Order: sequence, then structure tokens, then C-alpha cells
Amino acid sequence: MPLEKRWDLMDKVLMNADLSNTNLSDVELFKSNLNFTNFSNANLSGASLIEAYATGANFSGANLSNANLMKAFLPRSNFHGADLRGADLSKTDLFDADLSEANLKGAKLNGVDLSNINLTGAQIDL
Repeated sequence: MPLEKRWDLMDKVLMNADLSNTNLSDVELFKSNLNFTNFSNANLSGASLIEAYATGANFSGANLSNANLMKAFLPRSNFHGADLRGADLSKTDLFDADLSEANLKGAKLNGVDLSNINLTGAQIDL
């Protein structure tokens, strides 16, 4: 069942949930615990994940275009092939994350340490 636009899941615990192929566009996940959650092929366009905790989460193939992930904690997360066009990743912790084949065109990467991130084949504006 797709979640309705502007659902407020702020500060919720969704650890280890399987939300793959789910429509989560414009959902509010501010400060939510999303550790090890499966978002593969989910639609998170326009979603707010500000200061969310998503260690080891799977965002492979997900649509995160225009999403706000500012100050999110996303180490060891998988964004392989994800659409992050126009997303705000400012000050996000992406240590040891996989962004291979991801589309990061127009994404805001202010304050992001890119040294320990897999960007193989990623489309990125530097």
C-alpha cells in the first residue's frame, strides 16, 4: 500500500523494515531510525530524511530526486544506481557508502567527505 503524500513518520523507528518498491514520495522521515532498512527501488522523491539514521540501509535503484538528506547519518549505505538528482546531501555522513552508478547531477554535497565513498560510474557535478 503506497503511503499518502506528506505522511509524517518523523522520529519513528523503522529499523530493518522492507520498504522496497514503495511509494514514499514527499514523506517526512526527520530524525527517524532507518538502520538496515531496505528502500531498494522505492520512490523517495522529495522526501525529507534530515538527520535520519540509516546505517547500512539499502537505497539501490531508489528515486531520491530532490530529497533532503541534510545531516543524515548514512555510513555503509548502498545507493548503487540511485537517482539523487537535485538532492541535498549537505553535511551528510556517507562514510564507506556505495554510490556507484548513482546520478548525483545537481546534488548539494557541501561538507561531505567523498574520500571513503564508492563513486565508480556515478554521474556527479564537481
